[in-house]
Amino acid sequence: MNASKPARTSAKPLSPGGKSPVAPGLRARKQQATRERLARAAMVLFLERGFEATTIDDIAAAADVSRRSFFHYFASKEDVVAAWQEGAAAALVAEVVARPAGETMLTAAENAIAATLKRIDPAEAAAMSRLKRDNPALQARDQLKYEKLERALAEGLSQRARNKSEQLKARLVAMIATGAMRVGGESWIGGGAREKPEAFVKRTFDAIRAILA
Repeated sequence: MNASKPARTSAKPLSPGGKSPVAPGLRARKQQATRERLARAAMVLFLERGFEATTIDDIAAAADVSRRSFFHYFASKEDVVAAWQEGAAAALVAEVVARPAGETMLTAAENAIAATLKRIDPAEAAAMSRLKRDNPALQARDQLKYEKLERALAEGLSQRARNKSEQLKARLVAMIATGAMRVGGESWIGGGAREKPEAFVKRTFDAIRAILA
């Protein structure tokens, strides 16, 4: 009699690269952790030394990675500053969508912006605003930030719209709210950033309502 063949143990199929399906997720988490470490190290150095005085080598060394590794995650120092603001647009959309249906679009926008700003360290936000204000390259990036926030706010508000007329209203409210927050933010920094972010949001939106009344 032929000896029976050993039973084959069941195994989960491997990924095309021959690795466990868990590996890509782990690799992605490590990459995200490295990216966040680089961004945090850069922010600390920018605030301590200034943007121009901080080199890419300084950032890489502080994050304990090579210069070459830095360029795997960011194309420039300006990109690191933009990364500091990553997720703000997505967070704003989520906050708008979560607002009660009974709120007007303007009130939903106000409350969503206030909730989003509560997650940010006011001192760090003020320092970053001053950093961007004093650097022309960062000022240009800041313009793009507001454009992204306006689109994100319009997207969130449009999900509350019931018809085409309200779709237009969503875009207009997003434009007004974003512009007001930009002006209000400049005023907040100019005043020494002493006021709580949520307080200056309320003051700014009160001014909008007074104008529209």
